Amino acid sequence: MKHKEEGDYIVDEQEAARLERIAFILKTVAHPIRLGIIKLLEVNPRLSVTEICNALGTEQSLTSHHLQNMRLKGILSVKREGRSMMYSLKERDVSLIIDCLDNCQCNM
Repeated sequence: MKHKEEGDYIVDEQEAARLERIAFILKTVAHPIRLGIIKLLEVNPRLSVTEICNALGTEQSLTSHHLQNMRLKGILSVKREGRSMMYSLKERDVSLIIDCLDNCQCNM
């Protein structure tokens, strides 16, 4: 943001694009299961749907839905290994944003 006068700010194109990207990531991951998936993939670089379901205690159909959504939006990548689909974080910035929020001292 550029400072115009005290209290007035102008958002240039680059800053607007950056804010748009942050909002897109936040909207995409704004669900407890999706956040859990991301936390798991931060620690384990590649996991199958079954491994994710077991770790989170979630049903496979629901978990697959969330994985597919995040994959289509570019947050996750998927690779077939034998009979399993292995998921990993594609967008590493998502971890930084979530860690910032996790460490925030926001009167919650």
